[in-house]
Amino acid sequence: MDELKETVSKNLVHLRTNARLTQLQLAEKLNYSDKAVSKWERGEAIPDIRVLIKLAEIYNITVDDILSPQSSKTVKPKMNIGKKRLLITLLSIGLVWFVSTVLFMIFFFIPKTESYAYLIFIVAPFPSAIVATVFSVRWGNWCTNIVANSLIVWTAAVIFHVFVKAFVVFDKIYFIYIVAGVFEILIILWYTLRKLNKRKK
Repeated sequence: MDELKETVSKNLVHLRTNARLTQLQLAEKLNYSDKAVSKWERGEAIPDIRVLIKLAEIYNITVDDILSPQSSKTVKPKMNIGKKRLLITLLSIGLVWFVSTVLFMIFFFIPKTESYAYLIFIVAPFPSAIVATVFSVRWGNWCTNIVANSLIVWTAAVIFHVFVKAFVVFDKIYFIYIVAGVFEILIILWYTLRKLNKRKK
């Protein structure tokens, strides 16, 4: 058992350093604390099977590569997984804007809706923020989750403001930004609490 711990710890250090990740960055990807990662790399504990599978996915290798001595097989993890995920996210957001552009063109060439066609581009950032949030929850970290959720709040506030100004006579619309500010504080506190709880694992 001690020999297995030593093998796994050496492989984990080798893989993480090759991937140019800090212990904290890896911990955030795994939804664990950096203390847990440190224990694995010191050989004080072995990650459970779910974590091993996740590590294999991050490094684009097999679980056997993590459990086997390096001398039997040289593990060279691919480092483009983060770029692929970023590209997928950007393509998805780009699709939202493509659909928005098509809708704009349709409404722009209809006489009754021509003057309001621009509102499509006021609304577009909101679904874009939702798409960013979905991918951030799946692949992102504490910081990206806060940014993505904040975008939802502030784009919703801007949409509400613009639509009220366009269709309703109401001067005290500024209150919506006060509400958005309160939501912003709640988002920061929520994700900070989650991060602190993960570090206690």
